[in-house]
Amino acid sequence: MSALTGPIGPRTRRGRLLLVLVLVASVTVFTATVPLLRDFFDLRVYYGTVHTWVRHGGRIYDYHVPGTAYGFTYPPFAALTMLPLAPLGRTAAITLSLVINLAALAVVLRILAGAGWRRHGWYRWALLLCLLALFEPLRDTFSFGQVNLVLLALVLADSRLLATGRGRWAGAGIGLAAAVKLTPALFIGLLLIAGRRRAAGVATAVAVAATALAAWADPRASRYYWTEALWDTSRVGRLDYVSNQSLQGVLARLGDTGRPLWATLVLLTLCVWAWRTRRAVTAGDWTAAFALTGAAACLVSPITWVHHLVWLLPSFAVLVRAGRPRIAGALYAVLCTSVVWLWYDGASGVGGFLGSNAYTWITLGLLLGLPTGQSRASLRLARRCSATVKAPAPSPESPATTAVRGQSTPSPGACDAAAATGAAGGLAGRDFTRSPSSEPTGSTRPAASKPQSSSSRASSYTVKPPP
Repeated sequence: MSALTGPIGPRTRRGRLLLVLVLVASVTVFTATVPLLRDFFDLRVYYGTVHTWVRHGGRIYDYHVPGTAYGFTYPPFAALTMLPLAPLGRTAAITLSLVINLAALAVVLRILAGAGWRRHGWYRWALLLCLLALFEPLRDTFSFGQVNLVLLALVLADSRLLATGRGRWAGAGIGLAAAVKLTPALFIGLLLIAGRRRAAGVATAVAVAATALAAWADPRASRYYWTEALWDTSRVGRLDYVSNQSLQGVLARLGDTGRPLWATLVLLTLCVWAWRTRRAVTAGDWTAAFALTGAAACLVSPITWVHHLVWLLPSFAVLVRAGRPRIAGALYAVLCTSVVWLWYDGASGVGGFLGSNAYTWITLGLLLGLPTGQSRASLRLARRCSATVKAPAPSPESPATTAVRGQSTPSPGACDAAAATGAAGGLAGRDFTRSPSSEPTGSTRPAASKPQSSSSRASSYTVKPPP
């Protein structure tokens, strides 16, 4: 979001409004005519499953969309959360899905934008929403009627709680997400790596309680899922289908469907994830830690459809915040192109191997190269801003000190931007002004035997320069 702070496009309000209207119209036409709209297929699975279960006395995992072999593939607790679909018609169900996904997107953007989200204004937010409408995983999430955006919002809510120190209920969102779908369970591993045992315990307890509730509601469905359906990946779809952008999908398109090589790659991926996530947590960069975990989850899952890649959205926020908007823009542009579908009928040769797995390479690149912690430039700016804010105002008795040659004073706008994007995150709690050890006497209190006026007291305090 920090890349949007500079002037973009027209400078007049009327010109900006006209540009936004043109972009909205263009995006609307594109999304209405693009040949890859999904006709709310997954929502039809959810809707049909709930209606079969509640209204017709059928079993959760017996339902299949008419004319297909596809049925419900999530844990039984997910079916419980979808019970509000039971009394609705199809049109109302589609409307509800769109509203929930829009609300989840708003939560995700609010968390990723940070404390300075208001300063971007309506114009930049409108441009961002137009860009997001082109993002293929997000388009597919809406047009499939998928749930991954809601799960992402639940997980990022825990990220915000941890980053702001309000961690009493941190882990509850991760636990709910893991009970609906197994992939977010990797975030419990993140909490353990970070040493947040309480949050990991909360997440585990919530996931277990939700699973137990589903077992109580339908014991037969729970028994079938955990003993049979979970281990049958053919119920989800073909491993070699081009939409499967996981490591397993890459191997399947190469003709290797065995488990040993895939298990080895998964183990190596998890080792890299644990190492890089540990570094991010040590730097206090929870957004990067959660972004790395989302990327790793997409890689190690046996099946990661293109719409599952909404878990990469935090990675782009990290890249922009770290001052790498060009890299973020290039990778984002590729994920808007639907390029992998050029190899829908087969992926032979080097070109097919590279192109059909393009999204997997992007995910792998993010896991390996995503910046963790703050950039050195951001840290220097944060220190200078802290020193500027903490320094006392100049007075006749205490004139302003002369700036060091070659070192300019940061502007208020730059300091605001640094604060809004979390540039001083690693410096929280550090005092760049005086401390007891910085005084000649080791005390911050003036001598009692020599009363001083307020102005002379102000001049007696020494400002500790930033390191």
